[in-house]
Amino acid sequence: MTTSVIEPAQNRSADGGESDRPPTDDPRWARPAFWALLAGTAVLYVVGLSANGYANSFYSAAAQAGSQSWSALFYGALDAAGSITVDKPPASLWVMGLSVRAFGLGSWSILLPEVLMGLATVAVVHAGVKRVSGAVAGLLAGLVLALTPVAVLMFRFNNPDALLTLLMAVSAYATLRAVERGSLRWLALGGVLVGLGFLTKTLQVGLVVPGFAVAWLLAAQATVRRRLLGCLAWLAAFVVSAGWWVAVVELVPASSRPYIGGSQTNSFLELTFGYNGLGRLSGDETGSVGGGGGWGETGLGRMFSDSVGGQVSWLLPAALLLLVAGLVLRGRAPRTDLRRAAYVVWGGWLLVTGLTFSLMAGIFHEYYTVALAPAIAALVGMGAAEAWERRATWAGRVLLAAAVLVSALWSVVLLGRTDAYGVWLPALVGVAGLAGAAGLLVGDRLAAGLGARAVTAVVAASLLAVLAGPAAYTATTVSQAHTGSIVTAGPTSSGGPGGGLPGGGLPGGRPPTGQAPTGRMPVGQTPMGQPPTGGAGGLLDASTPSDEVVALLTGDAGDHTWVAAAVGSQSAAGLQLGTGEPVMAIGGFNGSDPSPTLAEFQQLVADGEVHWFAAGASDDSGAMGPGAMGGSGAGSEITAWVEESFIATTVDGQTFYDLSQAAS
Repeated sequence: MTTSVIEPAQNRSADGGESDRPPTDDPRWARPAFWALLAGTAVLYVVGLSANGYANSFYSAAAQAGSQSWSALFYGALDAAGSITVDKPPASLWVMGLSVRAFGLGSWSILLPEVLMGLATVAVVHAGVKRVSGAVAGLLAGLVLALTPVAVLMFRFNNPDALLTLLMAVSAYATLRAVERGSLRWLALGGVLVGLGFLTKTLQVGLVVPGFAVAWLLAAQATVRRRLLGCLAWLAAFVVSAGWWVAVVELVPASSRPYIGGSQTNSFLELTFGYNGLGRLSGDETGSVGGGGGWGETGLGRMFSDSVGGQVSWLLPAALLLLVAGLVLRGRAPRTDLRRAAYVVWGGWLLVTGLTFSLMAGIFHEYYTVALAPAIAALVGMGAAEAWERRATWAGRVLLAAAVLVSALWSVVLLGRTDAYGVWLPALVGVAGLAGAAGLLVGDRLAAGLGARAVTAVVAASLLAVLAGPAAYTATTVSQAHTGSIVTAGPTSSGGPGGGLPGGGLPGGRPPTGQAPTGRMPVGQTPMGQPPTGGAGGLLDASTPSDEVVALLTGDAGDHTWVAAAVGSQSAAGLQLGTGEPVMAIGGFNGSDPSPTLAEFQQLVADGEVHWFAAGASDDSGAMGPGAMGGSGAGSEITAWVEESFIATTVDGQTFYDLSQAAS
């Protein structure tokens, strides 16, 4: 491998400035290698995809609703009749809802868009790194991202995190193009993408903004005035792209739209800055199932903990090392140095997001860390190229050897937390890491004495040392089915899955049901873990209703707006996916939202809008229901009123109340 291969390709226009055309002087192998990377990633991400069924039924039910009702699609309602929204903005549901509308409801129509988002993220990270550090760096970054276990998990799953990660990555690319050319158009595009990220998962997208802003202000090919003007252009683009939907939701009368799930006052602004905002940092989340330290131990070591480490941290130590080294090595470069700006973009993303995840006291799930994967991958690719270019110096060789050795040693630690791979894989990684690091230290002498084949062997050993561990976790992830609200990549570590609910389980000491047994299900069916009592589902996962239950609920579906109601969104989602008809989720996801109130529900029943009430959701299957973290107790009040007022019937072990038959 020669230095020229790694040097960033620069294209010049006729006047000597930077051309807007992509680089054209890549080595011949670069494009075929890139397409091979995408093809391999595609195969990896689609293998056994249908085994995940509807994945998170909460979002699949909302996608189903959006395929039946344009209003439900616009607001992100859980049911086509529009009783309540999911507790996130709807951008990711727009993608899935349109896919279901086009191709019908099934596992592939729900999950294939996520796979495509994963491929696009790999491609854009590759492109961003290649543009500043060359083809080899771009390929390495893409490969690292593609094999990150939590990325494999979430790009085969239907949570909003897949779209959020893609939008952040494309925004990073747009920011680097803006810095490179001093372009306000590219910068405004970055603002639009961050705005769409806000409509995907609200304030989390803001964690990447500090690094983008510093890079623009520090390094853009523009005057100070133009750089300041660019900030205003970015802000305007963000406000327009994010604010139009928020304005509609806040201005439309509450009676004319679904209730905003996750809020206590039917306000998207409250949801944004409360439950999904500052509450995530402080742990004070009204209506939540916990917080205040109940979501795992906070601190700087959280990303390396038993529950989180195997998800994303395999190359995190190397990324931090290479970030610091890259900034130091380019410390004397001109102000507009594009590589240093790239370190600021990706490094700011990694540091701000990583520190936030580490210290937040509110709801935290391991899969959130997919947001770190593009930044880690980019820094590894760029930093490795930076050190390789300096391999003729001791500084370059020591940096390469240190990155390989620290990655190998950390992989050995992570692999040692599970017995899934025996002792052979940690031993192989350790030996390869030592051999690779030693070979890199004496690389110049090795090449002079043994030739290019010896150098190739050293590079191969180094890649084996840093990628074998995450590749093994990735293979395990692909071989398992994942469903429910809380999912993790790879095998169970010695620390357990962690992070799901306070104390690591459901109320009453039951474990989470977020991961289904290994196996495949037919497309359109859901291999969801059944709730412990065989009820309608629970807080973390839905169940698949039996044919008898489906027949009961759909017998006269055309006569009612909702064929049934259930406390908690997952309980309602399972029934809705099974019947294909709207099911009201009383209280939203946690069963703790005041939607509907007892009086409102009584009026709906009097008007014949709801036929059946599924019992047991708040008591037997995990939904929190009344008063969770100060939330509404309407779900408990409605349950008590229904049990006192209507006739119960049991079908396939599950109790339903016929709201058209009052008890004598």
